[in-house]
Amino acid sequence: MDRLNPSVLVSELHHEHAANPEIAETIPLRKTERLPFTIRIAADSDSLQKAVMMRQMAYGRHLPDFASKMTIEKGDCEPGTAVLLAQSKLDGGPLGTLRIQTNEFAPLAVEQSVQLPDWLQGTRMAEATRLGVAGGTIGRMVKIGLCKALFLYCQQQEIDWMVITARSPLDREYEAMLFDDVFGKNQFLPMAHVGGLPHRVMAKPVAVARERWAAAGHPLLKFMIHTYHPDIDLSPADLSFNRETVGCLEATQIGYGK
Repeated sequence: MDRLNPSVLVSELHHEHAANPEIAETIPLRKTERLPFTIRIAADSDSLQKAVMMRQMAYGRHLPDFASKMTIEKGDCEPGTAVLLAQSKLDGGPLGTLRIQTNEFAPLAVEQSVQLPDWLQGTRMAEATRLGVAGGTIGRMVKIGLCKALFLYCQQQEIDWMVITARSPLDREYEAMLFDDVFGKNQFLPMAHVGGLPHRVMAKPVAVARERWAAAGHPLLKFMIHTYHPDIDLSPADLSFNRETVGCLEATQIGYGK
């Protein structure tokens, strides 16, 4: 794990590029690419219900009993939280969703189960939960789009570390995205807040993500960094909708969290 101070790294990289124009000139220009779906922050009852529908579809493949009980949760409406929703341009149907919780107002959900190490204490973190995507090729594309949206959101919110917990075999997908173990290598820990199921706790530094992708020759570098996707629009959502109407006040946290 890179135990670095991301804010210092950002400053150092900025000064390095400013002092060495030839470095900046080697950075490829970004191209614009349209997607067959949009990704937005859910900001009303309809959007949140579509996110829940997507969760039910995705979780239903592996946890049908749990999926049938899913609804809007307290965690969807708390300060410092954003629910992303991917929708088809063709018919507006939901194709994917992801919830991002920052630690600006409260500890991360994972902190109900483990004490994070000292090098993460005092940093700005964001935990990604409730990932669900459609099946097939479009689902794989949406998942990558949501991963880019997570990265962009963390940049926008000046987050230091992206944090996730992942059960097997989904942990390998995050490993491929250059997330590293927070604890021991490949160590699975029981998560009390998700029914005791074992998960790997993994994290990725936001400030040096670009450099790490480039150094690894990552196949998603072009998509993540050098391509502008106007269909991923993370403009601040108007969260002034009636929370009682959308069920946030009555929602209760359901056992399985990731």
